[in-house]
Amino acid sequence: MAVTAGRDRIVLAMLLLHPNRIVGAGELVDALWGSTPPATARGQLQSCISRLRRILPAGVILTDRAGYGIRVEPDELDAEVFAQAIEKARADGDPVAYRAALALWRGPACAELDAPAIRQAAAVLDERYALAVEDWAGLELAAGRERELTGELTAMVERFPLRERLRGQLILALARSGRQADALTEFRRARRLLADELGIEPGEELQELHRGILKGETATGPAPRPAAPVRCLPRTVGDFTGRHEQVNRLLAGQLAGDEAGPLVAVIDGMAGSGKTTLALHLAALVGDRYPDAHLFVDLQGHSERDPVEPGAALVTLLRQLGLAADDIPLEPMQRVACWRTEAARRRLLVVLDNAASSTQIADLLPTAPGSLALVTSRRRLAGLDGARVESLPVLTPDEAVALLAQIAGDRVREEPEAAAEVVRRCGLLPLAIRLAGARLAHRPRWRVADLLRRLSEAALPELAAEDRTVTGAFTLTYRQLRPPLQRVFRLLGVYPGADFDALAVAALADLARDTAEEMLDDLVDVHLVDEPEPGVFRLHDLMREYAGMLAAELPEADRAAALTAVLDFQLHAAIAAAIPSHRLILVRDLGAPVPARPDLVVEDPIARLERERPNLVALVEAAGRTDYAWQLPRAVWHLLFYRGYMDDIRELQERALTAAEASGSRSAIATTANYLASVYGRAGQNDRAEEYLRLSIRLREELGEIAGAAVGYSNLGNILLSQGRLTEALETVQTVIRLRTRFGHHTTPSPMLAIAADIYTALGQPERALHYARRRLFSTIENREEGQLAGTLLSLQRLRYRLGTLSAAAAHRYIDLALWVTRRTGYQSTTGDAHNDRARLLRDEGRYAEAIGEHRRAVEISVRLNDVRHQAGFRHDYAVTLRRLGDRAGARAMFEESLRVAGAGRNPYWTARAQRGLADCLDQGDPEADRLRAQAREIFERMGLTEEIAAAD
Repeated sequence: MAVTAGRDRIVLAMLLLHPNRIVGAGELVDALWGSTPPATARGQLQSCISRLRRILPAGVILTDRAGYGIRVEPDELDAEVFAQAIEKARADGDPVAYRAALALWRGPACAELDAPAIRQAAAVLDERYALAVEDWAGLELAAGRERELTGELTAMVERFPLRERLRGQLILALARSGRQADALTEFRRARRLLADELGIEPGEELQELHRGILKGETATGPAPRPAAPVRCLPRTVGDFTGRHEQVNRLLAGQLAGDEAGPLVAVIDGMAGSGKTTLALHLAALVGDRYPDAHLFVDLQGHSERDPVEPGAALVTLLRQLGLAADDIPLEPMQRVACWRTEAARRRLLVVLDNAASSTQIADLLPTAPGSLALVTSRRRLAGLDGARVESLPVLTPDEAVALLAQIAGDRVREEPEAAAEVVRRCGLLPLAIRLAGARLAHRPRWRVADLLRRLSEAALPELAAEDRTVTGAFTLTYRQLRPPLQRVFRLLGVYPGADFDALAVAALADLARDTAEEMLDDLVDVHLVDEPEPGVFRLHDLMREYAGMLAAELPEADRAAALTAVLDFQLHAAIAAAIPSHRLILVRDLGAPVPARPDLVVEDPIARLERERPNLVALVEAAGRTDYAWQLPRAVWHLLFYRGYMDDIRELQERALTAAEASGSRSAIATTANYLASVYGRAGQNDRAEEYLRLSIRLREELGEIAGAAVGYSNLGNILLSQGRLTEALETVQTVIRLRTRFGHHTTPSPMLAIAADIYTALGQPERALHYARRRLFSTIENREEGQLAGTLLSLQRLRYRLGTLSAAAAHRYIDLALWVTRRTGYQSTTGDAHNDRARLLRDEGRYAEAIGEHRRAVEISVRLNDVRHQAGFRHDYAVTLRRLGDRAGARAMFEESLRVAGAGRNPYWTARAQRGLADCLDQGDPEADRLRAQAREIFERMGLTEEIAAAD
């Protein structure tokens, strides 16, 4: 079925002119309506696509978020069939094959469609056809068949009047056929046309042919020998190393030579990343595909000098092609036309090095099919249409070590660990590695460790060789920034963390968020800042050192103000990540500080705090002895604890305690000691946890901070419970109630009620435990303590199922709900409890295989969290399931693991439970079983428990 609708034909033509590729919706809209599309343009475009889908076979039209495409096999598209036939003829050098291929051409491409975008793309196809005609005519002339050519060449010249090579072939054919007068007339016609249309004289080759005819030198004999190919590329390095992924991608996808038009590949990257080296290496690999000329211009986009003007660069390119200075037009547009005319005659490889902008190179790119431009720049050339872009990362560690070895030799291979650290200190940056390697190569008595020692103190001063330095390379980029951008970059040298976002930079530099985002985008575009993921930014290690050097030149007051602003923002961003009920406790502990920048609002505080976690230690370290050094660890404790980041909490709180002690603030010491105790309690180091908690309680009571003292007693009760000191744990519950009553509160906090429920559960009083579990639920709901809800549901489920007032099916629903809550809150420790409870239910139902899977999940979570108390209990329950399944060996091994963990955590309750379990796995009458049972009985008695109650599974 024919496509008759005008707009449908335009859309189909645009897709076919770019087969097997996605054409942007914006490009299609421009092709349909130009610069003034209607408001309904996107909807009308979708209608065109829908009509085409109905006409064309299913699956041919492709849809992507960016636009649309068309799937075409190589033998289904005339242009592709023609291109393949021409390439074969060109490879064989066969004029007969050329003629057969040219016969496939049916006229000007897309002749009936006037849309500018289509005419531009169709002109590329016509250019491909004209180039093939010229190649064929050259072969026919070389074979002496000029008489047969004159008629066909005359028609072709009429069709392509400005192609000097084609015109020259016609003139040569006329001259060799004895028609010198017609040949000279044709030359005069060409001169007049070029002057009228382009304002230029014929090129040197056409003029040389004209002079030859006048002298009678071209009337007979073979075609003149072409001039030697132009080779102007500079020497590349002989030790090119790595970049396999980038080279393969460029060769396979960008330089494959199967594009309809000229190929443009842009290689951008930070200073010293090896852009020019890669471009010259690629040029050497593909140079044979471009036989006519290899050209090179250093555009000085980032150098001590001003960037080269496009007109001056054109002079360089034209002179490299052999034009005399007098033959190069003075007027800029004529010079561009001259370059395009000369470039259209040749298959060119042009390296445009160190480009400053898209505008600088727009008129320097070759326009004829079959040519290649390799462009390098420190800036992302976003304004360059149709280019394929390769942004260079740093080298991989293996590539970096290999490059160092290429430069410095065997010493690198003899000291692999030192070499790996050297390249790491060089930031895996090729220029830095080359300079480090050069230092090593010119100091034969140095070991790699000697170089490493120098780099460890400060890398940038050591990365120099003669006048080449990494600092100098960075400085060239920095100096070209606008002053406001220079200020932001210098202040990044103050920022303590490795990663940052626009909000942090807005605080750091006292900017609006939108302004900070724009400036970061600008810094990314010139590769002074990386953006490893959307909205998250980072400085390369050496770039951070360079920014720090610049920041050191700022007044101390400016640096201190910037750092304080960042710390204040990070503190309040962390407070915003706390759940509402916990935020009240933060207000008490931190004194309700007011944010300096209330306008900097975080959309997803929890996700941001999770992302900022690796930066927290650096932020606290930078805070020194200020209050931020203990306030920030306190603000982030809740999320870190319930997500199991215990190593982070330990390091942060230890630094916080040092800062609090240095400040002399007893309230700060009490706060930090309380939360430092949580790390040791979870790890089973109960003595240290109790020591810090009693310190916190004592200071709180001395300061009259009753609410804080109540929190300390509550946490102490948990530690006492895990040690089996049930009587003392109950006393702490009563103490908290008494303190809160004095403070005017007549409700008991949820954590304290949870401890009471656990105590009575251990004492074998489930009814009383259920009473406290229900009170805990009411407290949780009343105070909107989302973080307590999952644990509360599990406790209720456990007690009601034990008392027989809850069916197994209902218990499973409780667990499902608890898991849903933990997914919302991210409380990993409670997730482990839920899986363990599920395993026990499945065991009671005889579903042992499923139960074992749940046990494994519970144990894995507790191990990941270094939660020693839960590890012992989860392993015990796992062992019970294995024993009931009949796997005595597996059960015994698991009981032994439980005993080991409980012993390490000084947890008498689970120690005794594990001993009883091990005894049950041994043969009746085994003396070891009797010994284990006696030890367990002694522990239970010391805890005030009967063996029957304590050992019930």
